[in-house]
Amino acid sequence: MIKPTLSAATWGIAAVAAAALLVGCSGSVHVGSSDPKLSKVKLADLVATKLASTTGQAKPDISCPEDLAGKVGTTTRCTLTASDGSTLGVTIKVSSVDGDNINFDFEADQTPTPAQN
Repeated sequence: MIKPTLSAATWGIAAVAAAALLVGCSGSVHVGSSDPKLSKVKLADLVATKLASTTGQAKPDISCPEDLAGKVGTTTRCTLTASDGSTLGVTIKVSSVDGDNINFDFEADQTPTPAQN
């Protein structure tokens, strides 16, 4: 009988996704502006740091396409890329804004997209 096997990177993505779904991750940041906005680079770093601390694994490679506006309900989609090239979408949604503090929740997709050959 042939048993399917998953690469270490795929297992890593699965663990990150499971942890993100089970923990109900969130974060917040103080941005110091009258129109709060979180840069896409800072957002990606915050999400990667939170996922790493939640899973006990190294910080994943996450990229976000745009800055996150500090308005409740605003969403963006970031991408987690594994070392084998497979990807996992991460949805980020602003849950509250308190002055300059942007609070957000994020959730990873359940199924990774395989690497393109």
